[in-house]
Amino acid sequence: MWEEEGNRLGGKWILRLKKGLSTRLWESLVLAVIGEQFSVGKEICGIVCSIRPQEDLISVWTKTANNQVITQRIKETLKKVLNLPFECTRIFCFCSIEK
Repeated sequence: MWEEEGNRLGGKWILRLKKGLSTRLWESLVLAVIGEQFSVGKEICGIVCSIRPQEDLISVWTKTANNQVITQRIKETLKKVLNLPFECTRIFCFCSIEK
């Protein structure tokens, strides 16, 4: 995805989840993206659910990582639609991908 010129300066939100939580959260995320609840236009360029032996990961890929307004809006919308705790820094982080 990052090889695509339009996503070269992108980033991703990563949620690390206990086993058994990803199915419900994934469904909520898919519906929120389809329903355009994020109000960031075409900024979200992908979502991924990765089932792993010890934990599950849900990632939201974005086209740009340097726009703090959009990045914060995505974070707050994720917390709202997934019903995440207010302080969830241990499971929730943003990574910038730059070459």
